[in-house]
Amino acid sequence: QVQLVESGGGLVQAGDSLRLSCARSGRTFTSYSMGWFRQAPGKEREFVAAISRYGSSTGYADSVKGRFTISRDNAKNSVYLQMNSLQTEDTAVYYCAARPNVMTREPATYDYWGQGTQVTVSV
Repeated sequence: QVQLVESGGGLVQAGDSLRLSCARSGRTFTSYSMGWFRQAPGKEREFVAAISRYGSSTGYADSVKGRFTISRDNAKNSVYLQMNSLQTEDTAVYYCAARPNVMTREPATYDYWGQGTQVTVSV
């Protein structure tokens, strides 16, 4: 059973930075591509960023490109999302997710999800 636990969310002001972490249980972390998604109230869950199994490839939503950076540390079974220049539109619950092999941008293709961490950006 794969378990994902996010941490690092909080309340910040516009322009601030946050770093989200996601720790995965299990010994086959490198079998999975990892993604970050977010869901704001009243909106569908949307893609934020993804990283391939060994970190050689990454992808970002246009809305966060240049501000957010996804990374992973396979030795620590963890994936991170560094968020800079946060905007009020970034307010949402952020989820990390895992899927075997190739990374994608579609939430429905991810098999495992964390419980989410709230990020609130105030003016």
